[in-house]
Amino acid sequence: MTASTLELRKPRQQRYIPLQVLLGFLLIYFLIPFWWVIVNSSKDAAGLFGGGSALWFTDNVDYWGNLVQLFSFQDGIYLRWLMNSALYAVVGGLGATVLAVAAGYGFAKYDFRGRRLGFAILLGSVMVPATALVIPTFIMFSQMGLTNTIWAVILPTLLNPFGVYLMHVYARDAVPEELLDAARVDGAGEFRIFVQVALPLLRPAIVTVVLLSVVASWNNYFLPLAMLSDNRLFPVTVGIGLWQGIASANNAGGTSLWSIIILGSLVSVIPLIIAFLTLQKYWQGGLAIGSLK
Repeated sequence: MTASTLELRKPRQQRYIPLQVLLGFLLIYFLIPFWWVIVNSSKDAAGLFGGGSALWFTDNVDYWGNLVQLFSFQDGIYLRWLMNSALYAVVGGLGATVLAVAAGYGFAKYDFRGRRLGFAILLGSVMVPATALVIPTFIMFSQMGLTNTIWAVILPTLLNPFGVYLMHVYARDAVPEELLDAARVDGAGEFRIFVQVALPLLRPAIVTVVLLSVVASWNNYFLPLAMLSDNRLFPVTVGIGLWQGIASANNAGGTSLWSIIILGSLVSVIPLIIAFLTLQKYWQGGLAIGSLK
């Protein structure tokens, strides 16, 4: 490498220094709360409220004791909440993905009457916050007798307008019309074309929609809070909120709830971390949605 090349590259690298500093600051900013949860989930009540450092471990690190207490408190209802969250996330997330893939592919590759109007309504629904629909949904489900059931949480999560939009944008460019026409000439039906030709090309976008749908279903709080009254049907988000209310009212029967609340929050995000790390390469590919031309 010549000296002139080094001289040309050095100023360009220096231009990235402010951006790197900003990214480093943002990384620290977002990691501090997670580090706080990791540290304080190992403490008992004395460690939490004893006046020590909130960002470092005490001498008595007791993850195992807090973990046993977490899964045994109130007859082990936390494990049931985790299973409920997994059920809502898997069924709701996969169902929303199936509908989003089918609808997005249909909007992208078929010309039918009302297509533009339907897609305009879809884009408008993306702008409506999900919390604004909870009360109307509750009234409708109450009239149908579905409140306080698992379907009151699963059915609304099946609708994912943003997922439909992502699939439409990706399918429009990732699935060539020439490939579909060639399959039709060979005698393949539309369903076979969709399954054998389109779906393999849509895999990065499908994984992206799966992750978005599962994470949204797992973190859902306001919908199950409004729909459910039986604490055995609560997801982990609502369950931890219930414990927080009990701890704030000092009605924990002498048990230090704050330690297991913090540990429960940490345990509840582990499945999401595993999902992201497992599907990372597909997720990175899905982030390029719409870039293919």
